[in-house]
Amino acid sequence: MKNKRVVVFGATGTLGAPVALHLKNAGYDVTAVGHRPDDNGFFAGYGIDYFSADVSRAEDFDALPSEEVFAVLDFAGALPASMEGYNAGVYVSSIVQGTLNVLDYAVKVKADRFVFPQSLFDVSYMFGSRTPIPADSPRKAPMDGDHAVYVIAKNAAVDLIEHYYVKYGLKRFVLRLSRVYLYHPNPYTFTDGVKTMVSDRYLIYKAMAGEDIEMWGDPDRILETCCIKDFLQIVEKSLVADTDGGIYNIGSGGSTLRERVQGIVEVFCPEGKRSRIIECPEKKDSAQFVLDISKTMNELGYRPEYSWKDYLLDFRKDMEEQRFAELWGYESDYYNAQ
Repeated sequence: MKNKRVVVFGATGTLGAPVALHLKNAGYDVTAVGHRPDDNGFFAGYGIDYFSADVSRAEDFDALPSEEVFAVLDFAGALPASMEGYNAGVYVSSIVQGTLNVLDYAVKVKADRFVFPQSLFDVSYMFGSRTPIPADSPRKAPMDGDHAVYVIAKNAAVDLIEHYYVKYGLKRFVLRLSRVYLYHPNPYTFTDGVKTMVSDRYLIYKAMAGEDIEMWGDPDRILETCCIKDFLQIVEKSLVADTDGGIYNIGSGGSTLRERVQGIVEVFCPEGKRSRIIECPEKKDSAQFVLDISKTMNELGYRPEYSWKDYLLDFRKDMEEQRFAELWGYESDYYNAQ
């Protein structure tokens, strides 16, 4: 396992960067590939080579490592959460064409396996229940909303990955992501192309100021959660698993809105200034879903290790240390960009 070469596409992104660093620490020879022209020298500080490439352009792959690549991890592609306005073509070019190009590269370098993050919204038609959603549930894209073309493109990419498994024997580990929780200096997301603050970050800021926090709807509705450390465990296990792979749910069993809000208050409120939690059952309920992670546990050997509160403690530490500042900047950079 040690010193095997892995190539991480989308390495400057929210998940790609922690994945690249984690695999380097685990003993892999990591090559980082990102869409950005440069990484501000971030990866060199960890002994990782960085290449700039647009995955939708096949010619951009010519400069990448061409031999002895054990695994290709494809975290590239546009996201609704970072898209201002709406441009469906970007999803098609970066996810469908991009995945096809990355697959061709994986075959060219004789990679043993391929890791790809799938959208949770391919099973959104099963949301609303506390019954865990099986990993092998039929994939269906929503036909409306800002995630529609994104999920259509993701489903097409998964079909391409399956085709390359059948045709070339390229092992595939498709990871269906619930929201993976970690600190990023950008507190904003886009919903239907409109910039808005991430809900959890809003609550964290309220707690840091000791202000009242409203808890909307049914506080016992459950939402699947996965701390970045558990996600990195799954990624690493997908590189050593003695299986051809498949689709694996990423989660930890979830937590209720009550647990999440209480945890935020406990971790972020200043001493002597604890936020009051005000229940507002008449207001909008949060989404509810849980993923069945039994396949991930049985086939990859995954065991969830981090609770919601563990994540919050790590979040506070990362907020203080700013480990990715050279790559992602600081919170003030995003405020000033408004």
